[in-house]
Amino acid sequence: MNLGRLASATLMLSGAAAVAMPERVATAMSLSPTGKRGLAETRAGLGGTYAGLGAWAFVTNSRAARTAVGMTWLGAAAARVASMQLDQPEPDMTFWAFLATEVVMGVGALGSAAFSRPKGDET
Repeated sequence: MNLGRLASATLMLSGAAAVAMPERVATAMSLSPTGKRGLAETRAGLGGTYAGLGAWAFVTNSRAARTAVGMTWLGAAAARVASMQLDQPEPDMTFWAFLATEVVMGVGALGSAAFSRPKGDET
């Protein structure tokens, strides 16, 4: 499996986890969904969005899809780095693990999109 497909599968599975277990995902990210609406937003925003994009990219394996996945991961990484100055969180091991995952998956997906072209992929 190339890094683009791995990044897509990881994004899809992280989204599926947020859909299936919004409380656990929110807790791992230090979010506090208050009430049923907060859980619904966690499922939709962190779950459905990432699961949908990751699944589309994994199934189609198109360059455009892998680029979208890569930019999604790197956008999260950039926002996380900016948060260090803007929000001044007290980062723990999960914060750094999420950042490392975002960078590796983002670069991997973009590299996969740039350097390989599946047969029949015109985008």
